[in-house]
Amino acid sequence: MTGEPRLSHTAALILQAVNAGYIYGFSVMEVTGLPSGTVYPAMRRLERDELIRSHWEQQSIADSEQRPPRKYYKLTRAGNITLEASRKRYPLLTKLIPSTEVGSI
Repeated sequence: MTGEPRLSHTAALILQAVNAGYIYGFSVMEVTGLPSGTVYPAMRRLERDELIRSHWEQQSIADSEQRPPRKYYKLTRAGNITLEASRKRYPLLTKLIPSTEVGSI
């Protein structure tokens, strides 16, 4: 396994969710059923490892919807490669959260 990153099932599930269009923490929690105490630390590790990157939405958008700003996540090139490897290791990922083509925010 030269250089092929090996993720936990949880981290792979989160990458699959982000790739499928669930691009902020609460939506990842909803689709995976994982609690916030699992999702947010895992997302911080994935970001640290440069498998995902994030940006905050504009305050004006959050204000217009009367909620706090969301932090949006997107897979990096390394994240896409790692996700592909993870799909081979965890073949049920795509059945649990089917991938769709998602536009960027």
